[in-house]
Amino acid sequence: MEFKVTQETSRKRLDQLISSVAEISRNQAKLLIEDGQVSVDGKIVKKPAYKVKEGETVAFEIPEPVPLEAKPENIPIEVIYEDKDVIVVNKPAGMVVHPAPGHYSGTLVNALLFHCRDLQGINGTLRPGIVHRIDKDTAGLLVIAKNDKAQQSLIEQFKNRTVGRFYRALIYGIPEKEKDRIVLPIGRDRINRKKFSPNTTSPKEAITNYKVLKKYEQLNFSDIKCKLETGRTHQIRVHMSNMGHPLLGDELYGFKYSKIKDKTLQNLIKESNMHALCAYYLSFKHPSTGKTMEFEIELPKKMRKILDYANKHN
Repeated sequence: MEFKVTQETSRKRLDQLISSVAEISRNQAKLLIEDGQVSVDGKIVKKPAYKVKEGETVAFEIPEPVPLEAKPENIPIEVIYEDKDVIVVNKPAGMVVHPAPGHYSGTLVNALLFHCRDLQGINGTLRPGIVHRIDKDTAGLLVIAKNDKAQQSLIEQFKNRTVGRFYRALIYGIPEKEKDRIVLPIGRDRINRKKFSPNTTSPKEAITNYKVLKKYEQLNFSDIKCKLETGRTHQIRVHMSNMGHPLLGDELYGFKYSKIKDKTLQNLIKESNMHALCAYYLSFKHPSTGKTMEFEIELPKKMRKILDYANKHN
């Protein structure tokens, strides 16, 4: 890939510019530069902080990704339901769903490869069929396919928006409306590539319905229920943050501990080490029988501790 630096992009850091142009993370861009894969006017530049100048030609190649070979690992997982076609699990906060750079082990896929002895394979590969995900620091229900037929059925159901998904979230502040339907397209943020936002070059439809379950006005937070019509990455986190009500503990999207004046509550949020978000309800049609399958779990203990304290001290 090759491009000329314009007046608008002049004086930007090299890693920042490559991250934006190539739509890769800032860290990936930094590694490319340090690995000698980037040149400016034909000369290799290995300094990510190099400030580009108008008229310079920047060239780089992104190497083909190295396939990840996930290995079975004996990691405890909470299985809610399992048969020959699907498995439904309660993923804890802190666990990554799929191996990726920086998370090659300890993932849900590693655990499933050990637990599921009857995987029939997906596209000729012995692996679980991941059809949807939830963020590392979010807890809750996931359905995984064990064979091609089940995976295709679930993919179609998600595509047709017939899968039922409800979340509980604890958010900073008190929303003006008791309930609302948020329609706000989002995509990877133009500037901060770790975030998703409306400030994007590739917006995708994103719809979240929410309802306030309880307001904790003295403590300045609310307990809400969300129903997803679409399943974009970070969708609830982005939509709540855009309203001015980030999830408790979600610093990436604007939560600030200093705004929680009750020190005990502040410590409970810190100790939870998660976004206060749980995918507590999931429903879908069974790929083989067509029967509606419904699952519901209680909130994680860390979220319950926050609510128990709030109910006693609000």
